[in-house]
Amino acid sequence: MGKDRDTALMSDCKRGDRNALETLVRRYEKPIYNAAYRMLGNPDDAADITQIAFLKVFENLDQYNPKFKFFSWIYRIAVNESINLLKRRGHQEPFDDKQASNLRDPEAMVEAEHLCDCVQAVLMELQGEHRAVIVLRHFSECSYHEIGEILQIPDQTVKSRLYTARQIMKDKIKARGLVGK
Repeated sequence: MGKDRDTALMSDCKRGDRNALETLVRRYEKPIYNAAYRMLGNPDDAADITQIAFLKVFENLDQYNPKFKFFSWIYRIAVNESINLLKRRGHQEPFDDKQASNLRDPEAMVEAEHLCDCVQAVLMELQGEHRAVIVLRHFSECSYHEIGEILQIPDQTVKSRLYTARQIMKDKIKARGLVGK
């Protein structure tokens, strides 16, 4: 179900097989939406970016290089489109993510929610290139190599950017008084 399967599906798509395209959409729609949502913080924008990413895949079937993973290609499209949208807007929207907590203690739940909100707010303050590596590594669980393929940067740059992004987040979280100095 990995690279070979996706490559076969892309070959089928190039030959006009709609079922192959539908299979790729079903397989990657949720991960692409989640990455866009973490980048943008808005469910409508994330849905738009997901649609745009798949539309671009369809429009550019002939540009797909089977030597690379389809996953990397479509993620790169989604991340680039997300960054472009952020640049067009020129501002960051607040991130509103109310995730259910399995904590039983109401005080602990409030504390955990506050921390989660703070981390998400800090994530939204990061520049696009830093936010992208954090989202891909920690929310989409991509390897350094996969992030490099998606963003078209060397693995060492991924590591450096991730380190910088984490330091910026850590400093911003400390400035909010949520962790020890």
